[in-house]
Amino acid sequence: MADGMKGWPRLLRATKVSYWGLGWALREEEAFRIEAILAAILIPVGVWLGNSGVEKALLAFSVLFVLVVELLNTAVEVAIDRIGTEHHVLSGRAKDLGSAAVHLSLLQVPLMWGLILFG
Repeated sequence: MADGMKGWPRLLRATKVSYWGLGWALREEEAFRIEAILAAILIPVGVWLGNSGVEKALLAFSVLFVLVVELLNTAVEVAIDRIGTEHHVLSGRAKDLGSAAVHLSLLQVPLMWGLILFG
């Protein structure tokens, strides 16, 4: 550890910077903001619609998974932009791959919900 923090202080610091990251994403990333609003609606609906604990968890976590993937995609984009904004094939490919991951995470939500609720 570069900062020498251990135990509870390290955990508290990690929690604090995690919330800084969430706040930044909510303020600056429109896609994340839209997905977070949908998650705030769909997660309680999924918990309500699920018949068992497993169904409730799968419905809720399928939506939460989209937010996780969106945050990771945003992290890739921010890191690429930090390196440079000029066009580079590998930078474009990294961003396209991140976008593809978000797309697949979005596709699994209706699939998961459809299989659980109507399958």
